[in-house]
Amino acid sequence: MGFGLLASKVLRPTSRLLHSSQNPTIFLRTIVSKPQLCNPQASAAQREQPPRTPDELSIEEEAERKVGWLLKTIFFVTAGVAGYHFFPYMGDNLMQQSISLLRVKDPLFKRMGASRLTRFAVDDERRKKIIEMGGAQELLNMLSTAKDDRTRKAALQALDALLHSDEALASMHQVGAVSVIRSVPNSLEDAEVEGFKLSLMKRFQDLRYDVSS
Repeated sequence: MGFGLLASKVLRPTSRLLHSSQNPTIFLRTIVSKPQLCNPQASAAQREQPPRTPDELSIEEEAERKVGWLLKTIFFVTAGVAGYHFFPYMGDNLMQQSISLLRVKDPLFKRMGASRLTRFAVDDERRKKIIEMGGAQELLNMLSTAKDDRTRKAALQALDALLHSDEALASMHQVGAVSVIRSVPNSLEDAEVEGFKLSLMKRFQDLRYDVSS
């Protein structure tokens, strides 16, 4: 009985408002704009509270800002720590996946893998890592079997990004890189193919490797 009496007191103002309004849209707007109609006891309590002074409002706003900055700081610190531990492993996995794409027969996937390796090869540490994973050898295989200029260009561009150190050039010279690069036909449609080819040949030549045909 106590619960029924309480429910009737709470719902009575709302029911009167619903009966007085034939338009449901107007009823919903009234409820949203004037929630005290559904809870007259809460609205009475709010009216009894003294108005807050400007100083109190300023203190509350400052506290909200500090809490917001604290939450942002915690988020960025947590993200930074997670990234520091996680991204190196993720980078190695992406490099390995890119090298795996070079082994697919479809030239499109080969070009995708070569393009990714080009973007990864931004410093000596990553270049060395890619070469140790077999990326340079797979690019050389891709270049030797390429049937179109776009695929040759992607392979040459990736090799151009990888082979910067004397050690890398020496290891690729031992597996016949010079003969493979030299045998790449010149492109009449894309001058960059010839540009990457000449750049690589010059690096071998600067280290006194025989690049003559």
